[in-house]
Amino acid sequence: MTDPQEAIDAESAARANERDPRIEEQTAGEVQGGIPFIGAGPGDPGLLTVTGRELVESADLVVHAGSLVNSELLAEYCADAEQVSSIGKDLEELVPLMRDAHESGRDVVRLHSGDPAVYGAAVEQMDALEHEGVPTYIVPGVTSAFAASATLRTQLTLNGVSNHVAFTRPQGKTLDPEDDHIGEFVGMGDVTTCVYLGTHAVGETMDRLLEDGHDPDTPVAVVYHASWPDEEVIEGTIGTIGERLEEAGYRASAMVVIGDAARKAGYERSYLYDGWANRGGTESEADD
Repeated sequence: MTDPQEAIDAESAARANERDPRIEEQTAGEVQGGIPFIGAGPGDPGLLTVTGRELVESADLVVHAGSLVNSELLAEYCADAEQVSSIGKDLEELVPLMRDAHESGRDVVRLHSGDPAVYGAAVEQMDALEHEGVPTYIVPGVTSAFAASATLRTQLTLNGVSNHVAFTRPQGKTLDPEDDHIGEFVGMGDVTTCVYLGTHAVGETMDRLLEDGHDPDTPVAVVYHASWPDEEVIEGTIGTIGERLEEAGYRASAMVVIGDAARKAGYERSYLYDGWANRGGTESEADD
């Protein structure tokens, strides 16, 4: 097997000069040849897509993201498959495992939590497999920010409140301080900032926002295990949420939503449903 990093570098270099022809030939949601990288959704088995469910139900081997994927989903849809957790395994172990199973004629599925496109580290696995001659593709899933929005009964974008959404994470072991842009997003005012992978750092993040002069009354909602049976919501502000979260004791698996949209207050009626579309506009022009 080629060293995974060499494979990743080679695939990346090839894409710099030549577009993957499959982009023109196949679409998201279409079942293709090879190993699908499937978004399992945020937790509730019902939030797995129809295509994702069909693929995992017919799989012989499911390599999944350990406890980040609900065990009920694995039990309900993957009962007949060999199940292997990817937790604690590196590319040097995962790639040969999936490659060999695929080459032996087994139907292999790689099951990520949420959506593979958001902090999923999927492309590096896909590139390493592609370099070994194993085709791969992505089946989208529901990311935890969308599940959190549903739990909060709000939208991430609201007229007059939030025109933009930022998916981000805080500084720490895998992100240098200069690459932490949470303060910039919050400072824009009309951005809903969704913070992944950072429950343990909420207090520190809020302290930095306060030190930078951000409004301590800015709403913040933390949704723990969005869509799981033990889901809980802690609401507060930049000034209060760190202490409240520390009291609750949650350290991981929570989505942090910063901005006025978290409280869904003060928004304006959209153009789409106020008769604007009947005054010469088109539905596609009516942004809400």
